[in-house]
Amino acid sequence: MKYRLKEGPPQAAARAGFSAATGYRIEEDPRLPSQKKAPRGRRRADPLVAIFDTEIVPLLQSAPGIRPIAVLDEMLRRHPDLPGNVRRTLERRIRDWRALHGEERDVMFRQVHQPGQLGLSDFTEMDSLGITVTGVTLDHRLYHFRLACSGFEHAHVILGGESYVALAEGLQNAIWALGGAPREHRSDSLSAAFRNLDADARKDLTTRYDALCAHYGMQPTLIGPR
Repeated sequence: MKYRLKEGPPQAAARAGFSAATGYRIEEDPRLPSQKKAPRGRRRADPLVAIFDTEIVPLLQSAPGIRPIAVLDEMLRRHPDLPGNVRRTLERRIRDWRALHGEERDVMFRQVHQPGQLGLSDFTEMDSLGITVTGVTLDHRLYHFRLACSGFEHAHVILGGESYVALAEGLQNAIWALGGAPREHRSDSLSAAFRNLDADARKDLTTRYDALCAHYGMQPTLIGPR
């Protein structure tokens, strides 16, 4: 209630759009109603307190992949007086225990792609399909371009040419179809050719690829060591 700095509770409340009674209540206690509630305590005795550490934890340690329902069945077999509606409590307790003491899990970092940030190029060899034109086998590759964020795709038939020439032709057609270039471009399709070249040829390939990306204002993320 910033109006309360200069005016009384009724006037400040009216300016803020609520009643004078609410204004006096906030004046006495500015906490939100949700902040005034005392934490809810347990309303019944913990049915697992006597067996969790002594029986359930050793079971989890000996069989890390065991499901909570299997643990419940075993506990009901051992303790017939255990209430059957304890399943959710047991599942929650096992989940918390595994989070603190369970086996290590693989950490996965979700990749978040920004619109227009990354474009990817690759090639597919088409020899195995045996495509022919007027009875003659068509020697070609299929260039494939994709935007990481939107999933925009473009394909272009490449008829011969070395790896860089094929990439340049396919990429230029993809940019024309897209109507613009991404901020970054990645192509692993040149890595095999890169490994098979000598030092001077590697430098030449890298220089030409960097120049192609610079022409379209893209940051190259390529192919082998630089």
